[in-house]
Amino acid sequence: MGTSTIGVSIAVPEPFGSLLQQRRAGFGDPQALGIPTHVTLLPPTEVDPEALPAIEDHLAEVAASGRPFELRLDGTDTFRPLSPVVYVRLVRGAEECRTLQERVRSGPLERELQFPYHPHVTIAHGIAEEALDRAFEALADFRASWVATGFALYEQGDDGVWRLEREFGFPADHTATVPHQSSHADLPTGAADAAASGR
Repeated sequence: MGTSTIGVSIAVPEPFGSLLQQRRAGFGDPQALGIPTHVTLLPPTEVDPEALPAIEDHLAEVAASGRPFELRLDGTDTFRPLSPVVYVRLVRGAEECRTLQERVRSGPLERELQFPYHPHVTIAHGIAEEALDRAFEALADFRASWVATGFALYEQGDDGVWRLEREFGFPADHTATVPHQSSHADLPTGAADAAASGR
């Protein structure tokens, strides 16, 4: 049966999610269109497909102990020279993300991290230095905020595309769902123009 590659993350809601995804593609990042814009809680992790039901039970328990919290993005930063990544900074909600990822990364998902956990939203990864510089400058004034009402489990297909498998909402509002990311065609009028022009 092989293994499945999964990840757990908080989606960046619309219109910001698609806008940042389109900008990432515009910087020449070949991974952009296969990765919904997100804040990582569990990085890509290989698991036995037979373990997925237990993993979903674990994530449901983690969500049941959580509560909604505000996330705010403001400006850009980079992990260079350690890693060729430019990202949008998380200036509010970072501590909540740290606590949440520790709970996610336990039980059937216990694993070590390659680098210390640092919540962020990637906008360019593994591309030419000039393109990384352009991403850093182009989104230096980007700002967005929203309330995280849960997180989601994603699985990477054989084509490299990450697809939503299941959403896990926090119990404070049982009617709330994880922010949905629309297709590029669904990007609101004006947002697509802003993405294309750099506004």
